[in-house]
Amino acid sequence: MNKTRLAMLLLLLSMAAFGILMLTYPKASWEAGVMGLSIWWEVLFPSLFPFFVISELMLGFGIVHFLGKLLDPLMRPLFRIPGSGGFVAAMGFASGYPVSAKLATQLREQRLISRVEGERLVAFTTTSDPIFLIGAVSVGFFGNSKLAGVLALAHYGSALVLGCFMRFYGTKEDKLSGSPSIPQPSARFSIKLALQAMHEARLNDGRSLGELLKQAVYSALQLMTVVGGLVVFFAVMLELLNASGLMALLYSAVHAILSVAGLPPALAESLVGGMFEVTLGAKASAAPATVPLMYKAAAAAFILSWGGLSVHAQVASILNGADLRYVPFLAARFIHGIMAAVLLLVIWNPLMSPPASGTWLTMAREESVTSWSGISSGFFVFLTLITLLLILSFLVRFIQRIGKRR
Repeated sequence: MNKTRLAMLLLLLSMAAFGILMLTYPKASWEAGVMGLSIWWEVLFPSLFPFFVISELMLGFGIVHFLGKLLDPLMRPLFRIPGSGGFVAAMGFASGYPVSAKLATQLREQRLISRVEGERLVAFTTTSDPIFLIGAVSVGFFGNSKLAGVLALAHYGSALVLGCFMRFYGTKEDKLSGSPSIPQPSARFSIKLALQAMHEARLNDGRSLGELLKQAVYSALQLMTVVGGLVVFFAVMLELLNASGLMALLYSAVHAILSVAGLPPALAESLVGGMFEVTLGAKASAAPATVPLMYKAAAAAFILSWGGLSVHAQVASILNGADLRYVPFLAARFIHGIMAAVLLLVIWNPLMSPPASGTWLTMAREESVTSWSGISSGFFVFLTLITLLLILSFLVRFIQRIGKRR
């Protein structure tokens, strides 16, 4: 039996077992489905849908090509991706998973990046959005606004470090393919060339404003339907595993691993839940009263960076629309989770030791965060990141010119 047939057999058996559990626990299945649908409609849809539409419009108008030209001097030396990857990174960090996967596949479809470059890009730009990290996790679940700064630094800082490591991924494949059909932008920082690239991209697109808007909304609705279906599916799956007692076996296994590693075993439930769904796992990580806050925050950092199988399924479904592979993303998520947890433990004492009041760690909002306020804050983060990347790109090019003159 070859690997494909074995995988299909395992999938059929899993689906059959899942169907039996749904028939055995119909009430739990229905309640979990309603909960998943509520999360999608009340949180994910209003938060992600505007980003999907606007990103599609920005691609059609050539704004991504404009930013790509300007950011190329920074993105290529650091991450070995074109400058358009800076736009994906800023949008991904601002709006959270799975926005970066959607944008990377669009760049790949327009042949602005190669296959390996797209896989590098998705690997380190798939992160939680700041509103969820600050409002839901730090303030909502932990009830501690001081936690927001150190958690954000561990999560996003480790993502950037992962991006620097991912530059070495696919080196041999790049050399063998040579990426002959992928345009290689000039490393020169020039607003004139950026405007020219934007104008050419708009002409090549050719769609009217009305047609562009219609297709952007249609594409965003398609993706949001897929995201909603996967959220409901994994919510039901997790509840059925809990109701059947199968999760207890996973809890026991993770409990033993944590004990051997010298970590608090009480975090087993949150880590197992976070492997399936990021929201439930992050909430559970704040619950154990006997575990020191430092270790609970490290567990939350791992869960946010891993993303949960629900996010993995969303990203895999998006990557399937292009030729980007899922396995590099899977490995990167696990590495990102470990790096984020370790980085948080390293920076915990310097940043969280008293006096912490009055510092930038206390600047997180303590009021509840709604989905629509999250949209405006997400756009603010996006604009801030783009501005910083442009400044860094200009400085890199400026330093290169000085070096050549000497």
